[in-house]
Amino acid sequence: MKLDATSIPKTLPDWATVISNNAGLIEVEINDEFPSFHSILEELATEIGPGIIGVKAGDLCQRLRIEMIDFNEES
Repeated sequence: MKLDATSIPKTLPDWATVISNNAGLIEVEINDEFPSFHSILEELATEIGPGIIGVKAGDLCQRLRIEMIDFNEES
């Protein structure tokens, strides 16, 4: 899984790696095979739709202190 961010904490968990950092766009890759990542997903899991359990990207980024790029934001 990859996330595009505008800011990240100085230290990331061992399952997150900065792939690139160009012109204020930081690309973070998450290795979703790590058990510690799965435990965070379990903590954040909520009903995101009728009968659908998942994790909202915004909740995950807030937990990791990553500021995601909002592609819906108007210029």
